[in-house]
Amino acid sequence: MKLFGTDGVRGEAGTFLDAMTVLKLAKAAGIYFRKHSTTKRILVGKDTRRSGYMIENALVSGLTAVGYDVIQIGPMPTPAIAYLTESMRCDAGIMISASHNPYEDNGIKFFDNHGDKLGVECEKRIEKIFNDNESMINEQVTGRNIGAAKRINDVIGRYIVSIKSSFPKDLTLHGLRIVLDCANGAAYKVGPTILEELGADVITINHKPDGFNINENCGAMHPEEVGKLVREYRADIGLALDGDADRLVVIDEKGDVVDGDKLIGALCKYLNDAKLLQGKGCVATVMSNQALEDYLSKDNIKLHRSNVGDKYVLEVMKEQGINFGGEQSGHVIFSDVAKTGDGLASALQVLALVLRSSKKASEVLNPFELYPQILHNMKVGEKIPLDQIEGLEELVKPLREKGMRDLIRYSGTENKIRLLLEGKNKKDVEDGMETLKAFFKKAL
Repeated sequence: MKLFGTDGVRGEAGTFLDAMTVLKLAKAAGIYFRKHSTTKRILVGKDTRRSGYMIENALVSGLTAVGYDVIQIGPMPTPAIAYLTESMRCDAGIMISASHNPYEDNGIKFFDNHGDKLGVECEKRIEKIFNDNESMINEQVTGRNIGAAKRINDVIGRYIVSIKSSFPKDLTLHGLRIVLDCANGAAYKVGPTILEELGADVITINHKPDGFNINENCGAMHPEEVGKLVREYRADIGLALDGDADRLVVIDEKGDVVDGDKLIGALCKYLNDAKLLQGKGCVATVMSNQALEDYLSKDNIKLHRSNVGDKYVLEVMKEQGINFGGEQSGHVIFSDVAKTGDGLASALQVLALVLRSSKKASEVLNPFELYPQILHNMKVGEKIPLDQIEGLEELVKPLREKGMRDLIRYSGTENKIRLLLEGKNKKDVEDGMETLKAFFKKAL
């Protein structure tokens, strides 16, 4: 059975992710982590979905069945799990969340004892154990070796202190009015607390989760309400998180959403000017606009590209000795501050940038113009390997000769092909996309 996708295990709760599957997955993960155990403790957190109760209890059953003690900390952001796993000296951390997906879905994300997301090879080993029924039976423990579970409710303070300490000591948020959208998700407590303790006047919305309203027409996927309230309350900036608070969308004082690539560019230059950027580079994904790369090159900052997914961004950051990177979707990684994308840590760095610039958010977070880019998804009947599609290379060659950048890939979860085309000439990009669409309509 194939379990892991781009970011952990994710699917509809009760069908793909039913209690028995989760219990079995927990046992497999426990067997894997046990091989390198130092504490026999695993931390488990979750977002605010109703199905989190079912999944959490199944995880606890599976982990204790193979000898692990489980620490349950309740609703907390995904990056908090990464931080607390290392801070509390646990063998691993598990976050129950489907991130920006609707409440019907849920997911399970694993972190190692350093608070890093598991690599593909580690995920394959857990899947191998999961599919080996004999091993699953033989590795169960009995008697005094069965694990225990306990719930701890005071770890929220540790995470709040950690995030607040990342904000420059010489700055304050006093006098700053901020609209914060918590997406009825995991940051509904910690988000407003952090900003208020740093002195901001915070207008908080979507901070009353009921188990079903997470990400529902709110948060990072729907920042329209934040934009409206920013204008209505004459706020200085708006911040929209997603359900597990690892993603951030920024809204300027005009109520307009700041493009993710522009945000990465502005933050990268800010770090570079402050001599805080390591490796003289930045990491973004293959989806990021070429204009970001050209903008950074003016300061001799090299843009490295990774596959889509914040864990792949982090992998390249580590390989290149770089401490900053992100995705245009809102996952921004400051590795000096957080182990993974952290919406609240990123928000504080954005606020520091705006305060130090003495400019409006719309000015400082709009450092360059994007090149025309079109992204189109098409349903396909069969996922024929791209290198086996006759005529494709001949088709894209003239597009590239015109200076356009193309990205053609299949969806990892759906029968779709994703087409991306960008260039400096809008008409060329539009015509090129029509050519691509017509080609794949016949080829697939």
